[in-house]
Amino acid sequence: MRDNIVLIGMPGCGKSTLGIVLAKMLCMDFVDVDLVIQKKIGMPLQEYIDSEGVDAFLELEADTVVGLECENTVIATGGSAVMRTRAAERLSSLGTVVYLSLPLHEIEKRVTNLETRGIAMKAGESLSDVYELRRPIYEKYAEITADVSRGDIAMNCRALCDLFGKGEQK
Repeated sequence: MRDNIVLIGMPGCGKSTLGIVLAKMLCMDFVDVDLVIQKKIGMPLQEYIDSEGVDAFLELEADTVVGLECENTVIATGGSAVMRTRAAERLSSLGTVVYLSLPLHEIEKRVTNLETRGIAMKAGESLSDVYELRRPIYEKYAEITADVSRGDIAMNCRALCDLFGKGEQK
């Protein structure tokens, strides 16, 4: 079941956007874990985090990740999917884990809707705090680190296709 590509990284790094394009280029299926969770709970992620708390959300996210069953799929995780060991280990068992690395200043430019985005942040935490906490965890579980700061979506997808030995289909 390790024929999947699992995208991890901070909110705003392009997991969902790049993931769907990558899936098309590689003729793979696509799943966005955040959308799976929203369908399960029937509300936006931020609403759930606000009502139930960050820890409850992280447990729900981990349960969702552990329950994933897919093959030949690009999986876009939520930014906090690696925050529970059982979820991070499940992602590793599902496929090649790719950390989409983006510098904090770029993430801050992209993520301007902190109050509504559905980011698992505790009260008083900044995006910088979250970045510093998560970056070593992303690096720990990544088999491949892809710097996505140097190009557009198409260029980054082509680079990932090349990494997987499946150059762009013509």
